[in-house]
Amino acid sequence: MESRFKLFGHSVHQMLIVFPLGLLATAAVFDILNLVTGNPTLSVVAWYIIAAGVLGGLIAAPPGLIDWLGITPGTRAKAIGALHGLGNVVVLLLFAASWLIRRPLPEAPTTTALVLSFGGVAIASVTGWLGGELVSRLGVGVDDGANLNAPSSLQGTTRRTVA
Repeated sequence: MESRFKLFGHSVHQMLIVFPLGLLATAAVFDILNLVTGNPTLSVVAWYIIAAGVLGGLIAAPPGLIDWLGITPGTRAKAIGALHGLGNVVVLLLFAASWLIRRPLPEAPTTTALVLSFGGVAIASVTGWLGGELVSRLGVGVDDGANLNAPSSLQGTTRRTVA
């Protein structure tokens, strides 16, 4: 099923999701490093990275929703897409709550703020896998003309029959 929201022939959601996924996971790494080293600057960095990751997730979500709306109802892809999307909403809410709790003192996150972030990473691991299942196994967001010798998406139509 081809993506309904494309830029230069490629799914916008698939292009954008790498940023929030990477940023939010990196924020958790910085928090772990702070816990190990006791360097509060690392948690301040995590606070800024969380803000960027949540913003990135909010930007990546609408193209994903548009693609999900195009999936045929009653299919496995529709159900997995719903879990993927709703799970990522939970991830963003957990990280946003963590960010807000940290706001008064970003260099000293509370246990609650850290638990929310680490829980967000755990859920994002599952929702990321579900996104991979959608694309790699179920072909959601994959061009209908995709094949090993398909022409560049910049050459116009990619729907060509391969002999």
